[in-house]
Amino acid sequence: MRVTIGRRTAVAAVLAVAGAATLTAAFTPVWAHGPTRQKVRESIEINAPQDKVWAAIRNFQDMSWLPPVTKTEGQKGNEIGATRMLTLTGGATVEEELYKYEPDLLSYSYRITKVDVKVLPVTNYSSTLTVSPAPDGKAKLEWAGAFYRGYPNNDPPPELSDEAARTAVSGLYKAGLEALKKKIESGS
Repeated sequence: MRVTIGRRTAVAAVLAVAGAATLTAAFTPVWAHGPTRQKVRESIEINAPQDKVWAAIRNFQDMSWLPPVTKTEGQKGNEIGATRMLTLTGGATVEEELYKYEPDLLSYSYRITKVDVKVLPVTNYSSTLTVSPAPDGKAKLEWAGAFYRGYPNNDPPPELSDEAARTAVSGLYKAGLEALKKKIESGS
């Protein structure tokens, strides 16, 4: 009987230590990990058929509808692997690459391959534009993105934080969607 009690005591001690180790391991990542992937999704209803909205965005080589873009240069059209360089007001540039193009689904996806975090405070950015039906013959345009903040380590400066990244991307999406809505609905 003493052996059984001894084993139970030993097992209880091991479980107590293991439990403490498990709790420590469970909470350590909270203190030790770096940035987490951020996501932004904005959409707008446009009083136009889906085909008309798709026609306005389908050319990967043309981002003239996005307010800060003053010039778009690119290669390979809408082929997977196509590239474009956007020149922004003030002269900064953003380089992007098309990695998915689905005209049957009225959608395409691209990633930023080069951007100064002072221009857009993100890293590892990718996004998708999709046109879908909305009530009363309208179209819904959705712009969804995923990215990491501009500062890859812990304790980022405020201008390169998760919040700064989400705010910048959301603001860009909203401005772009509003500009496109205005352009399409006015017929220009």
